[in-house]
Amino acid sequence: MTSTRPDPAPDPDAQKGADLAPAAHSGAPDTMAQAREALRHVVPSLFALVRSIPDANTASIGTWTVGDVAAHLSHSFRADTDAIAGRPVPHAIVTKAGIAEATAKLLAEDSERDPAVLADRIATLAGEFDDVASRAQSATVDWLQGARLPPSAVACHLLEECLVHGHDIAQATGRPWPIQPRHALLAVEAFLIPLIAALPPTAFVNQEKAGSFRARIELRLRGGRRTLMVLDGGSLTLDAGAARDVDAHISADPTAFVLVFIGRHGIWKPRIEGKLAAWGPRPWKLTRMLTGMNPP
Repeated sequence: MTSTRPDPAPDPDAQKGADLAPAAHSGAPDTMAQAREALRHVVPSLFALVRSIPDANTASIGTWTVGDVAAHLSHSFRADTDAIAGRPVPHAIVTKAGIAEATAKLLAEDSERDPAVLADRIATLAGEFDDVASRAQSATVDWLQGARLPPSAVACHLLEECLVHGHDIAQATGRPWPIQPRHALLAVEAFLIPLIAALPPTAFVNQEKAGSFRARIELRLRGGRRTLMVLDGGSLTLDAGAARDVDAHISADPTAFVLVFIGRHGIWKPRIEGKLAAWGPRPWKLTRMLTGMNPP
């Protein structure tokens, strides 16, 4: 995004007059109910996708095969179930490098890569997770790196894992994997935003690439709230105040935003398709900001 000419006015689907999103969400019971409903919708498709993998050794994302991705998904179900149940979770520093180290350790300890076995494991763990989530009473639970999150945020993390890694498997095996915007919206607003607020401000940032770059970007997820993201000196924070001195505004389809933010898609395709629009005095800062992001 090199041009400074503003894009057209925000998409009419973007919520008008929405309040700026707070730095963390309360984890209200209705959010947990939505997350459980979303998982009950997504898991059967994920089960079928994993079970239909023709070759577990097919290359997928990074150095992982599709078998590795499926095994990692089962580990995510286990860890998030344990978190909500109040049991210990794997030790991990929630940075890209820290999560990579922790997941590599779990994959090395678990040699199972048979798609049918992993699909059945995921289905069993999904049932256990839903049971534990239905009985969650605590306002917050201990998650990775000691982050305190609402149980609903942990459930939405699991939803995000299913959406993104289902996408990884589908891309590698040539299968469809539609992601519903309402599910992606939950993943962003009820997991990613609370996680950014709960972690040290450097966790999501590539310090070398970000350097001293500064940007204030207002994110407007279509159908959701507004969030002001502030990148300053290698720190990413959320500003719950008024959207002032904003470099750029973004109106984004939640599905497109998740895949761009997590690094599965570039920014240009969703812009051409109208799924992401940017405008304001310095819209070029959006691309520069994304370059400096390093989501775990």
